[in-house]
Amino acid sequence: MDSPQSLFAKGDKDLQVMKAGAMLKKVKSKSWKKQRHFRLQEDGQTIWYKSRWAGTSHSTFSVADVEVVREGHQSEVLLSVAEEFPADLCFTLVFRGRRGNLDLVAESPSEAQAWIRGVSKLIQNAESMDDKERVDQWIWDWFQKADKNKDGRMNFKEVRTLLKMMNVDMNEEYALHLFTLADKSKSGCLENEEFVQFYKILTERKDMWRVFQDYSRDGQTLTLAELKDFLRQEQQEGERSWEHAQELIDRYEPSETAKKQGAMSIDGFQMYLVSPEGAILDPQRLTLNQDMSQPLSHYFICSSHNTYLMEDQLRGQSSQEAYIQALKRGCRCVEVDCWDGPNGEPVVYHGHTFTSKILFRDVITTLGEYAFKASEFPVILSLENHCSVEQQRVMAQLLDTILGDMLLREPLDGLVHQELPSPHDLKGKILLKAKKIGSLEESETLTDEATDEVSDEAEPESPSAENLSAEAICLHDKKSKFSRELSDLVVYCKSVHFHSFEYSRLHSKCYEMSSFSESKARKLAKDTGTEFVHHNSRQLSRVYPSGMRTDSSNYNPQELWNVGCQIVALNVQTAGLEMDLNDGLFRQNGCCGYVLKPDFMRNDDSFDPERPQDRDGYTSLQLSIQVISGQQLPKVNQKEGSIVDPLVRVEIYGVSQDQAKQETSYIDNNGFNPLWNETLNFIIHVPELALVRFVVEDYDKASRNDFMGQFTVPFTCIQPGYRHIHLLSKDGTAIPLSTLFVNVKISEVTTEV
Repeated sequence: MDSPQSLFAKGDKDLQVMKAGAMLKKVKSKSWKKQRHFRLQEDGQTIWYKSRWAGTSHSTFSVADVEVVREGHQSEVLLSVAEEFPADLCFTLVFRGRRGNLDLVAESPSEAQAWIRGVSKLIQNAESMDDKERVDQWIWDWFQKADKNKDGRMNFKEVRTLLKMMNVDMNEEYALHLFTLADKSKSGCLENEEFVQFYKILTERKDMWRVFQDYSRDGQTLTLAELKDFLRQEQQEGERSWEHAQELIDRYEPSETAKKQGAMSIDGFQMYLVSPEGAILDPQRLTLNQDMSQPLSHYFICSSHNTYLMEDQLRGQSSQEAYIQALKRGCRCVEVDCWDGPNGEPVVYHGHTFTSKILFRDVITTLGEYAFKASEFPVILSLENHCSVEQQRVMAQLLDTILGDMLLREPLDGLVHQELPSPHDLKGKILLKAKKIGSLEESETLTDEATDEVSDEAEPESPSAENLSAEAICLHDKKSKFSRELSDLVVYCKSVHFHSFEYSRLHSKCYEMSSFSESKARKLAKDTGTEFVHHNSRQLSRVYPSGMRTDSSNYNPQELWNVGCQIVALNVQTAGLEMDLNDGLFRQNGCCGYVLKPDFMRNDDSFDPERPQDRDGYTSLQLSIQVISGQQLPKVNQKEGSIVDPLVRVEIYGVSQDQAKQETSYIDNNGFNPLWNETLNFIIHVPELALVRFVVEDYDKASRNDFMGQFTVPFTCIQPGYRHIHLLSKDGTAIPLSTLFVNVKISEVTTEV
């Protein structure tokens, strides 16, 4: 029995070189360089490696976990050893999610090329697999794991072991019944096709079969009219259902006979429901679909805090790689913390800590290379400037020479307007956010040096009087020197200290923006939410984590999105609920890093997130989610006999009245195909701001439940009807074939519940 990847590998010279194995140097730093024996295993997708001194212990990783191969000195680690190892020997494997890179050095250029080409081919092949090939690969993987004696067959004892590995606790009598059904040769063992048949019996979807039967008159196929009825009544597709029914038959029906009859079999029906079209997240919302011509202040902007850090805030590594990862995730606001460095070269690190230092020059080079690979829309470079005037001039020169035309240096048409330009207007541009000497209108009349506040995050005390004049406040803010050269590069993101909403309304310009600590922003949101919403319709606001979060933990961004804060900066290196919400919000609109705020947060409407029912046109909605079943849920404990007891929790994040959680009961010992059939109901007051998070946990009565998988979706992007939820790991990467099957209904609430 061969897997799709192993068949692909058989005829390729580079992959044969990889299968033969090679001694490659694994490099972690200038002082850590160790030889390891690497080889591609027979499945064509697992890379095995070990030290010559490690005895029988070894490590493996799947090629599916590798995102890209970089050739030569394209990592900080390999650049640091460039004098020792030529570029034609070096390559880097970049993993998906938050896993660190693997930097390798081959013994010859030809060997390096074989591995670079080989891994690249395997990645491309894995990404181009269709659904059937993915399932075939998955079946083959399980066969290999369970075939303990490697004779290419599975006896009943091996099948029993396999079931536990697959998260199934099945009584022996029923397991033997399934085994006997699949053992057509009556040999007492399952071979290739017999094992495939066993898998098909095991994965029969009775839950989907019941739905199919509800609409199929003959119990065998859905006619075009029956499929149309299903789409109209269950999937709530309305007028489009007839046209879409024919499209689905053409796209998913595997039987040519059924296609000619204009009908869909159960196989086609299942293929549709597990496809992106059958997912809970509307695939049309995954593409760029929003108006990108509104002022910048009208968008939520995906943002990173202390972007240079890979780990914690005290001793963590500073790295260019952190900028690459953030930009690849769609972040459109990244932060640079600048300090005077040796030899007149500014450095980037978390000041007054033991975090490592990297050159400002290298950060800007990385930004120039990766800024627009994931999105064409503008990047805001948030500058925390602690440098002397001399090194600020160096920074300005580096920004100018490295970024070239990407750096915005002046207003787009030479005029200062009453509102900010749009993401569309600023495509391909990098905007510097920093202190600026004077105003944008008067910048031509300024001297070469001036004074202003020190740090965006220092938050000096404001004058107590709310009605101080603009001149008095300017005098209050003057603290340290800034260079004219750096100041001139600040156009639409001038950092100013926040005094009050009234002061901002009377005196502030659209290009002036303030930064708030999470605690100050929360207090303003709670005490003066409506004013905060109005402020954020005209000006940008940035929120950053508390300095007490030395472990790089995050705050809940939803509270700040509720009042329209655009730049809610998170520690993107830290996985968890907060980043799940961030990823969920910004997954829509082509993952471009910009999401248009609801219209009531962009116009003159009076919106109070604490009293949403006061809004004009207010209507609450009922969200009803029937959690039907789960499929091939991941194991938490990798021990062979360990099986999960899964439960599903649905969490709503939005305005305070919408915050809610409900969960199903847990299912004993079945992570393979648990069946719940439980319905959870919610009332949503502000659907435009709500996020729905589906979490699967392994129930434990003695301790905290273990996380298994999650998926977060904006309420406005949900497709109603029978849908699959494709689960993600804690790190945000896909868990192959792991899904929930649900039925979602959304309706208007006619009376308050």
